[in-house]
Amino acid sequence: MPNWAEQVTAIATAVSAIGLLSAIGAVIFAGQQAREARIGRQAEVAVEFFKRWDEAPLVETRRLVAQFKTKEALRDAMVQFIDDNAAEAYVLYRELDYFEQLGALEQHGGFDFDLIKTLLGRRLVDRWEMWQPSIDAIGGRTVYPLFDSLVTKMRAVL
Repeated sequence: MPNWAEQVTAIATAVSAIGLLSAIGAVIFAGQQAREARIGRQAEVAVEFFKRWDEAPLVETRRLVAQFKTKEALRDAMVQFIDDNAAEAYVLYRELDYFEQLGALEQHGGFDFDLIKTLLGRRLVDRWEMWQPSIDAIGGRTVYPLFDSLVTKMRAVL
């Protein structure tokens, strides 16, 4: 029969093992909670961000863009609007800025790329291709690098 010291050691070891298992369980649970909270925040940000697409300022921009039959016509108008410091230039910048902000959110973990792919996918690439002559005319890809990066990433998975 074990002596009292061996019994105390055995009990302490069992209690320590139970404590360690409980701590591991708590860490796993906390990790799951943090992941769920992050997903919830991303979903909330996504809803608010994509609602902007259908709000009046961006609808106005899309209507203005739709007036141009080709991407070259859009480019020529954009350059003229900028040269004239016309209000239309700032209206057009809204969409470019919108996609640049989307690229920034994705790059910094505010948006899951798969969510962007699901919601925009090919449409994102199409918008880039429509805007590319204008972007080239106002300074090239370095003017909207995050939009460019997001489109490059999207093209790789489509």
